[in-house]
Amino acid sequence: MGEELSMTETERAAMNPHFVLVHGVSGGAWCWYKIRCLMENSGYKVSCIDLKGAGIDQSDVNSILSFDDYNKPLMDFMSALPDTEQVILVGHSAGGLSVTKATHKFAKKIRMAVYVAATMLKFGFLTDQDVKDGVPDLSQFGEVYELEFGLGPEQPPTSAIIKKEFQRKIIYQMSPQEDSTLATMLLRPGPTLALQSARFTEEPEFVDNVPRIYIKAMHDNVLKPDQQDAMIKRWPPSQSHVLDSDHSPFFSAPFLLFGLLVEVATSAGYN
Repeated sequence: MGEELSMTETERAAMNPHFVLVHGVSGGAWCWYKIRCLMENSGYKVSCIDLKGAGIDQSDVNSILSFDDYNKPLMDFMSALPDTEQVILVGHSAGGLSVTKATHKFAKKIRMAVYVAATMLKFGFLTDQDVKDGVPDLSQFGEVYELEFGLGPEQPPTSAIIKKEFQRKIIYQMSPQEDSTLATMLLRPGPTLALQSARFTEEPEFVDNVPRIYIKAMHDNVLKPDQQDAMIKRWPPSQSHVLDSDHSPFFSAPFLLFGLLVEVATSAGYN
């Protein structure tokens, strides 16, 4: 009798979604602290990834020259998942590139891919249009980047970070002051050369097997609303939603974002 009533690990996993959260450039797993708290308090399983050179990963960002190297922590995580487990993969900003790369290689392990104010390009930066739609243009704010030249001053920059005096105005203009202050203490330079090399061409037929959700940020100064709209139009997701937020809804609209992610899990067939 007991054996009949007990659930297998597979059945238990099928009832309880596992969210895997991926940060954007300069961020880290720490960006998701509010969402993680809300999810875990509601009984959901959550994993927050630090990509290479981000968060508490100690790698030198100026030595990360390929996207595959930068994205390796996520790919290692996905590879280690049991074949029977499926996750809801959530990417913010350039974390969308990481999510798309994972769907190219691990489509069977992903129940749903969610893009939060994120770069959603089927093949990465393959064309000029991809760059136009998916790369932030912050020129309206002036000289906002602090650059590092790990390969020498004559070579392209290897990393970049938005200068502290611009961070709140550009990334966190609707977020609580405490969160933007925390961010100024924790943001790290992002690997520009690695991100520019993000191109995905292997087995594209599996990518469309993964349902995609896009969550647009209405007041995004980084990935402008018209850029988000252009990516949605070019590679239509199965659902799209809009948040009244800045580029960082995990800070500026955490309860709304959490609610949408739970709604996404329900639509994916979880109880």
